[in-house]
Amino acid sequence: MEQMKPDTELAIFHAVVEAGSFSGAARQLGITHSAVSKRIARLEQRLGTDLLVRSTRQMRLTEAGEAYASETRELLAKLRQVEQEITEGTGALRGRIRITAPTALGKQQLMPLLLAFMDRYPAVEIDLTLTDAIVDLVHEGMDLAVRSASLDDSGLIARRLTTHPRLICAAPGYLARHGWPASPDGLVRHTCLFLNLSRGVSMWGLRESPRGQPGFLSNSLETLHAACLHGRGIACLPR
Repeated sequence: MEQMKPDTELAIFHAVVEAGSFSGAARQLGITHSAVSKRIARLEQRLGTDLLVRSTRQMRLTEAGEAYASETRELLAKLRQVEQEITEGTGALRGRIRITAPTALGKQQLMPLLLAFMDRYPAVEIDLTLTDAIVDLVHEGMDLAVRSASLDDSGLIARRLTTHPRLICAAPGYLARHGWPASPDGLVRHTCLFLNLSRGVSMWGLRESPRGQPGFLSNSLETLHAACLHGRGIACLPR
């Protein structure tokens, strides 16, 4: 025998109460009279009591039926509201989303998108952490990470949003004083600016890490960019 959901039986029960008859509820719901009768019988069987007294001329609620109708009317209205919101896609998103992203990427590209998202879904609270370090999402309780790096093999779900090329670059003043490295091997004679992260976007995209003399280390791409513009050395930075 098919097990009907309680909310379906509840909706049919209230339709009977509102219409004042099984036939009226059947017309309202677009189902047969016998279907209404069977659902009400199942509801009464599940509750272990009669909710309605039926006769050939009239139908009335029992004391238990009146209490059940009174206590579940608001519940049914709330259920219908939630189903409508989900179906229409409005008001369905709520709660907190914890996000982590690189500092520069978060400020320049992610924030405008988050502001537009919050305007559209005001019931969602955004908790944003900006850091150039790779965060353990599970340990830190993060829901989402936007990263500019090769990802380790893991059970996390990842989707590529875009490519993010990096350039090995230096200020014109630095190159005028120290010359251009003709090849990656030539970086050994230059001052290099590094991220001081054990994991993250510190890879230069070379087969071997540059062996140049560290001139400045930081955990922030923004500060490496500032040092590079000031002519302190060569850096690998997002384009």
